[in-house]
Amino acid sequence: MQLSRIISVFMMVLVISTNAFSQKTDTVFVDASKINTNILKPGVNRYVVYFKNGKDSSRISYSMWTRTIDFIKYRGRDAISIRQYWEGKDSVYHRVYSVNDRKTFAPLFHETWWGASGSFVFDLLDKKATVRNQELSDTFTNPGMKKIWDAYKVATNGQYILNWHLDLETFPLLPYKENTTFMINFYDPGFPAPQQVAYTVSGSAILPGYNDQQIECWLLTHTSGNTKETFWISKKTKEVLQLEDEFNGRYRYKIKLPYSM
Repeated sequence: MQLSRIISVFMMVLVISTNAFSQKTDTVFVDASKINTNILKPGVNRYVVYFKNGKDSSRISYSMWTRTIDFIKYRGRDAISIRQYWEGKDSVYHRVYSVNDRKTFAPLFHETWWGASGSFVFDLLDKKATVRNQELSDTFTNPGMKKIWDAYKVATNGQYILNWHLDLETFPLLPYKENTTFMINFYDPGFPAPQQVAYTVSGSAILPGYNDQQIECWLLTHTSGNTKETFWISKKTKEVLQLEDEFNGRYRYKIKLPYSM
């Protein structure tokens, strides 16, 4: 091989290697030191949620999610409360009241009600859990109750967790930068035990807004099986403006409304 050819090949390999190194993804395990709760502002936020059976199909199954943030005192400590109301066609089908530590955003209390399955209460300070007015304990033999209780005991064993039911309030708190994967120890009370879930900053995009706004956003993606979620996070305000959730050829969207009434 001629010397010029060898040099050319070497330079090509060097460029590819350098580019691959520069695109290396940093993994950030999210703990209390990575969270900035100063991003959150008291007030009401609303999202319209709908499904599509294909990318170009009609929108179906509309609902409206109202999420209200307040700064409160909870059992002597500074805290953040978040209330959620999910409205279907003619009624509220899901209510949530969550309380988190003001500095770390760690969950302190979580109460939910589903129209189809009743109420669930989780006190993460006193380590008590109640499902449909029954306080859970190690004596339960019902498989469903036992699964909830066992997962709850894992969640309250001293590890740092974040409430997965508050993902739209959690994502704004993260330290965004290019080529970063956040490992978040998420737990949704009443569901399986905490798990490390990967969300990757996969790039940037412009989201058109009102009054000809061109909103610069981070793209935050999460893939699990046949499901891929892409969140649009405003670079300026850090709020979640849009979600596209693709699963088995179907889609779910969450769109933040620019005002609340």
